Order: sequence, then C-alpha cells, then structure tokens
Amino acid sequence: MSPIALALDRLSTEIATLSGRLGRRVAIPELGVTDRARLPRLKEPGLVSPNGACRLVRVTDGWIAVNLAREEDRELVPAWLGCDFDVDPWAAIDIHAPGKAWRALIADAETLGLPAAGLGEVVHNILEAPSPRMSAGRAFPDRQLRVVDLSALWAGPLCGAVLAAAGCAVIKVESTRRLDPTRASTPELFRRLNAAKSEMPLDLATNDGRARLKDAILGADAVITSARPRGLASLGLSCDEVFAARPGLVWVAISGYGWTGVQANRVAFGDDAAAAGGLVRWTASGAPRFLGDALADPVTGLAAAAGALKAIMDGGGVLVDAALADSAAGAAVVCGFRSAA
Repeated sequence: MSPIALALDRLSTEIATLSGRLGRRVAIPELGVTDRARLPRLKEPGLVSPNGACRLVRVTDGWIAVNLAREEDRELVPAWLGCDFDVDPWAAIDIHAPGKAWRALIADAETLGLPAAGLGEVVHNILEAPSPRMSAGRAFPDRQLRVVDLSALWAGPLCGAVLAAAGCAVIKVESTRRLDPTRASTPELFRRLNAAKSEMPLDLATNDGRARLKDAILGADAVITSARPRGLASLGLSCDEVFAARPGLVWVAISGYGWTGVQANRVAFGDDAAAAGGLVRWTASGAPRFLGDALADPVTGLAAAAGALKAIMDGGGVLVDAALADSAAGAAVVCGFRSAA
C-alpha cells in the first residue's frame, strides 16, 4: 500500500464525485496512474530515492534533498559548491555540503536552477490546490470540452489523463526538440497517462510552432502546463493575455513552488518536492528517509485534476495553482507524517 494512500483515496473520492456530476464518473484505481512501483527498476527508499537520482544530505543546521535527475543538474554541482569540475558530483556534495547552512545552499541552487530543497521548508495543511479567479468565466458549451495538455513527466499528464477519462478531448502537445522523458524512461507509465489523448507534435523553436500552440490554447476550454512562468513567456504565452482572450479558460499550472510569488521559477521534481513538504519518515535516531517514489507527483496530479473539475463546473476563468511542494506538505499532514501548523 502507498504510504500516502489516505491522501490519494481522499482526492480520488472527490474526483469520482465531481466527474460523476459532469456525466462520466472516473475511478482513479482503474487508470493505474498513481503508482509506478512496478515500472522502472526502483530500489527501496532510504537516504537515496528509489530511482537513485535524489539524496537526503545532512548539513550544518538540518537536512536537504538534492536531485540530480538531469545531466545538466550534475554539471551545475561545481558552480553550486565552488569545487573542482573533475570530481564526481555526489562525492563533491558529500565533501562540501555538510559544512554549509541549508538556506544558503537552497538559495544558490535556486539561482542556478538546480532542484534542491530544505527538508520540511514548505508548510501547507490542505490537499486542495489554490484556484484564484482570473476572469469572469462563462457557461461551458454543451459539447465535448477541449483540453490542451502541454505538460510532461507525471503530475501534469496525470491530470490530463483524469480529464480524458471524464470525457474531455485532450490533446497532448509535445515539443519535437524535447520529447516527454517518460516516453523513454517509463514507456508503460507514458501509455497509461497519455493513451487516451490525441497528439500534436510542434517545433516550439519556430514562429509557426509557437503560433499553432497559441491558436490551440485559445481554442481550448482548459490547458495544463508544467513549465515555469519564464519558460512559457519564452513561447509568447502570458497568463493574463490568454485569460483576456479566453475568459472562460481553466488553466492548470503544475509547478514546483507555486505559479506566483518569489519562488515561481524555482525548479522541483517529485522527490525533492516531497522532502520540501516534509513527506518523509524518521528513524529512531532522528534521521530522515524517503517514503516512496516521487510521491509529490501523484498527489499533485490528483489535486490538479480535482481543481480542474471544480473550475469547469464553476464556469472557468480560474487558474488552478498546483504546486508539488504544497501538495506534498498537505499529504504529509493528512497522512500523519507531519503535524498541521
């Protein structure tokens, strides 16, 4: 059983109720999208995450989680720690990180775009994603709703899979220059998340590709993104401008630390975000251990889907602000790994 089963069950029940009101009840367990335990070659969680990319590291005043999921992350370690470039990244972290304070380490990591988090730094007591109103909204048309899924990896595509199961026509937009990594790393999970969607490959480095993307979004009832605000700005997409042109849109923004605020462009993945939210277990000696595999992803994906369904029922004009770290912190409270603030 998943260590966050209580949170997943609560969100799954909410999704079943909301989707049923829209006409097609979604049973999350039947989709098989909240657990990838049998898909990649995962190890038991400990100081190292099951996929081996993220580690918990003791520093002078606590613990941090460092995620070297991408080659570019490994290349950032020397600049982050001020060490030689010919040292193995994890060896460099073991040598240099323990003598530093976690806030300084995280601030420098944020500047570089390195996914790292202070353990338990984010406090959030609920599972629901904040959903601020961005425009007046409108009554949705009496037709199949159109969703543009511009997200990748796990949480965003999971939200899209739920909306597809609820009867929406979901289009997966994918950059031809940067394919969704799950295509290669976990093809069975990719199939579960995306098989019910149509595909729109676009070269987003070209004016034509960006124009076609914008047209697709302006013709949609909902859009799902997992890029940071600066990444979408580089594609010519402004949240305010899109809502002005499409007042009834539901925009689901999957991010590490929230769509707005000073940490809006901070990088995060499922394991380091779980640690940021305090979604870990503690040993008898007072040391943290990972609870499972990228747990922030499935809980965020379900929270995003529940928020999207609510927003659709309310007529849109809403930004569903689903942050990995917030969702993990909420799950930690619901599942008893952390006390409410």
